[in-house]
Amino acid sequence: MRIDKICVYPIILPFSEEFSHSLRKRYSVNNIIAEVVAEQGKIKGYGEGAPRSFVTGESQESVAQSIYRFINLNNFPWELNHISQIWNFIDGLFHGKAHNAAICALETALLDALGKSQGRNIIDYFPKDFMTNKVYYGSALPLAGKKRIVEICQLIKKMKVKKLKLKLGKDLSQNKEILEAVRMVFGEDCDLKIDINCVWDYALAVKHLSLIKNYGIKVVEQPMRPNDPETADFAELMQNAGVVLMADESACSLDDMKKIVREGTYKMINVRLSKCGGFRNSLKVIDYLRSNGISFQIGCHLGESGLLSAAGRILCLLCSDAVYCDGSYDEFLLEKNLTVEDVSMGPGGEADPLKGPGLGIEVNGKNLAGLSKGFNTVTVSRP
Repeated sequence: MRIDKICVYPIILPFSEEFSHSLRKRYSVNNIIAEVVAEQGKIKGYGEGAPRSFVTGESQESVAQSIYRFINLNNFPWELNHISQIWNFIDGLFHGKAHNAAICALETALLDALGKSQGRNIIDYFPKDFMTNKVYYGSALPLAGKKRIVEICQLIKKMKVKKLKLKLGKDLSQNKEILEAVRMVFGEDCDLKIDINCVWDYALAVKHLSLIKNYGIKVVEQPMRPNDPETADFAELMQNAGVVLMADESACSLDDMKKIVREGTYKMINVRLSKCGGFRNSLKVIDYLRSNGISFQIGCHLGESGLLSAAGRILCLLCSDAVYCDGSYDEFLLEKNLTVEDVSMGPGGEADPLKGPGLGIEVNGKNLAGLSKGFNTVTVSRP
């Protein structure tokens, strides 16, 4: 397959309603789309990155710049005929987390294009040791007032989804109100995780201990900022209470995972494709966690289009041992999407493999043009 050019589109994805967490009040997100154009336009592969400054330090602008730099490297596979070329290219890029959303977008676009050129779904390019044929997603709830939480819970209950991820903040009374609202709708018939997005300090975390116990919270995700020296003390309290402490912002790279294993603080990791640098790097992380007895979930960023939802579906299907799967919220969150297909989860959170070559989806060109309107598109032609 002869690649002719790479295009990079900054986009704004608008939400149908506000979705807030402790760090941001969100009505939309700024993501990046990479497009691989090959064989004189007969093949187009797409990938998406979700840069979040508070996670990997990336921005929409820095991701576009990183992709531009990657494309101009001498070993970029302009003649792409075998999956090993993509892996060799990705393995030669930067380690750490500073370019992970950029790597995710470009790698996924290359995989999508290669799969389409060979008539293969990209799941064929990965080991099948932990393969499953169906995914069961949980649902996420925003940081919101009681009335809104009750409304969302009633919708989720109608869908027969029982695994819930609640966004909590600094306000103890508001957090209690959210938990009360959830239990009012579901009773004991749900599995609760809470996600704090790093805004607690140790004192505030301890104040929430009775709430965590009384409302049957199973997992607490990233309560304190990365490298907070008191996280270990809180982790001990959680362990004594039978609650799992999960890392997210503290766990973006393989080096982060090695540190987590050494310190023993976190017992679960949230693996997200854009945060962890695409399939190649995410699966290296997952293999390392498996070999060290650390559990994991496959997560998503708030505001992924159908592109990242499709990619996340494939990662979930490759990981039957993931404790939780989050994602495929397109229909429930986005006002406008990029994909022709609806990649949303169904009743019970159930979702099947996407059929067809590449990611198994097609991009709506009109929507891509509309969502990227007003931005500067970067185009790099074959040298």
